[in-house]
Amino acid sequence: MEHTFKKRASGIKIFDTHAHYYDEKFGEDADFIFNTLKNECSVGRIINCGDTNISSKVCVNMAEKYDFLLAAVGVHPESVNNEKPDFYLLDELCKNKKTVAIGEIGLDYYWDKSYTELQKECFISQIDFAKQKHLPVIIHSRNAAFDTLNIVKSEKPQGVWHCFSESAEIANEILKTDLYFGFGGVITFKNAKKTIEAAEKIPIERILLETDAPYMSPEPFRGRINNSSLIFFVAEKIAEIKGLTTEEVIDTAYKNATRLFGI
Repeated sequence: MEHTFKKRASGIKIFDTHAHYYDEKFGEDADFIFNTLKNECSVGRIINCGDTNISSKVCVNMAEKYDFLLAAVGVHPESVNNEKPDFYLLDELCKNKKTVAIGEIGLDYYWDKSYTELQKECFISQIDFAKQKHLPVIIHSRNAAFDTLNIVKSEKPQGVWHCFSESAEIANEILKTDLYFGFGGVITFKNAKKTIEAAEKIPIERILLETDAPYMSPEPFRGRINNSSLIFFVAEKIAEIKGLTTEEVIDTAYKNATRLFGI
């Protein structure tokens, strides 16, 4: 399986705050991928995010094997119609020191709106669980910005709005909360005008870098398997928007992530 890496000698490390390295697209290449990312691409930390009860357990197991890998545990909104969060299991997984967040959780109305109330119920219950565990949340929101925002305002979690691609107006509302903004490959796309306008308004101190690997590869690698080294191109675009250097963006985002996730 072919993988594209951005190799760097810089001492400034990348922190990928959202990836799915258990995905079948990575096949049996985990050792090769992680060794390359760590030793040749200046990747310092990765949060591997669960989307089901079982994948959450896999994320924690993988984090135990690889020293720079961390875990987030939770049930994705598209999964809750088939399985609700198993809070007994999630509680056990949170006892592991490498579990740093509850996620990927949230709302997704893109494919199916027949169980939106169940999504809201599971979203709120997982936010409440995160508060009990004193952990931030990693929020997925697709075609559900206003409902997501209303729940965030009501429940007041700490965390990150993953794969942020909403308007500057929505960004201004989120800035009133305790959430960070996760930017990935979308901001490099040719049709990303709305995302770029939002990024212009968001302070660099509230921005995190992410991949959603193996998905959402940035330009010029759109359509290929994504990995944490390609965050460089996301940082490069944010640097252009903010009038900063790419290394300044990578460094600040790393510090932001360590602050949010308590590392």
